[in-house]
Amino acid sequence: MMKQSSKSKGDDGSAGDGLSRREREIMDVLYKLGKATAAQVEQALAEPPSYTAIRTHLTILEKKGHLKHSVDGPRYVYAPKVAREKMAQKAVKSMLATFFDNSVEGVVAALLNQEDAKLSHAQLERLSSLIEKAKEDGR
Repeated sequence: MMKQSSKSKGDDGSAGDGLSRREREIMDVLYKLGKATAAQVEQALAEPPSYTAIRTHLTILEKKGHLKHSVDGPRYVYAPKVAREKMAQKAVKSMLATFFDNSVEGVVAALLNQEDAKLSHAQLERLSSLIEKAKEDGR
């Protein structure tokens, strides 16, 4: 059962992870590219804000500890500080606590109950194997 939470999506598009919608978009670009300058981020965004706004977001993301930069001539080249997989684990953990009262069953049920959740036979077999492994491991 889903837990009601006082945390909600903010006006800035944040989802409780400390990142605004635009910051998440920029992080997604950097995860896809591996590293990029502000100009490359601007080119990769579907609806980019001004170049100055992108540089400001990159600086904020670096101050928040999500990015690091190196210097390439006159340009800063930004890269994620934490691997995407590790950030995904943090996001799932946060979602579990915030919306599902730490119920893995609740998350899985919610995902499987999505109308657009179409799983192939092979995917269902892999999920079954993961559940069996969890049982064997006592989780």
